[in-house]
Amino acid sequence: MDNAGWLETYRGTVYRWEVDQVDHFTVAFYFARFEDATDAILHVIGLDLQALEGVGQACVTTGGYVRYRRELRVADILHMRTAIAAVEDDGLRLVHEVLDSGDGALCTTFEQQVALVDRASRARRPLTPKQREAALARRVDVAPADEGQTAPASPSGDDGFVDSSRDAIKPAEANVLGEAGMAAYIHRFSAANSQVLAAFGFTPAYSRGERRAYSTFEFRLSFPGALRVGDLAHVRTALLHVGNSSIRIYHRLVNARTGELVATLEQAGVHLDLDARRPAPLPPALRERALTLLARK
Repeated sequence: MDNAGWLETYRGTVYRWEVDQVDHFTVAFYFARFEDATDAILHVIGLDLQALEGVGQACVTTGGYVRYRRELRVADILHMRTAIAAVEDDGLRLVHEVLDSGDGALCTTFEQQVALVDRASRARRPLTPKQREAALARRVDVAPADEGQTAPASPSGDDGFVDSSRDAIKPAEANVLGEAGMAAYIHRFSAANSQVLAAFGFTPAYSRGERRAYSTFEFRLSFPGALRVGDLAHVRTALLHVGNSSIRIYHRLVNARTGELVATLEQAGVHLDLDARRPAPLPPALRERALTLLARK
């Protein structure tokens, strides 16, 4: 594979405290690594926080698409490489690849939309010619991971949504901009899953007793806003699709004080057999109950 344009942006391991009930690397901790990788590539092209501080600007994530291809387990070693897939008038499309350092296998990809904004107003700002030139030097030809796919329609109303998470942003969750980092939102979305799954009987007790769990293979994210330390986060969640073993879930996170929409996640996963490490059919009783809870488009 042609490595021109790619930059190694992270190298490390999966720590025991980063493993979830599925016994693999918790999705939120991928995003802590993606934050590191983003800082690294932005530094190389002169769009990092320090480079932009003097003009009161910053690069922020506005959305992205993640495909989880292979599990990482406790003590696995990993590294990431990052390149620029597109240079736009006021931002970039980054592509991150998470690789198993033990055998080189591709485990996860994240296509991330990054916008240049005014830090005070979050209004978008155009890239300068120098910034565009530096970014283009790292551009690679990468087809979008979801090319040819049609993104499912997001629910327009509130039917089918349940309250699934409610708490405050902690100081340890802030990133270099003083805002909640991506992992802070993903942790809440992951916790929210348990609430909506339990609504049709896919409870923690069921998971423990039957050796089954919900395992994610795809994310579609948007970040129209941001939270800071002390802000109150409120998540509401709904089921979008229930198949034989697949389950698609939609989350909305708002600022509980203002009602502002801050983040959304459309998440696809499977009912996983924890012993076989393969998708397993949903029991008919659970599937029938889940179908009655589907959100209206």
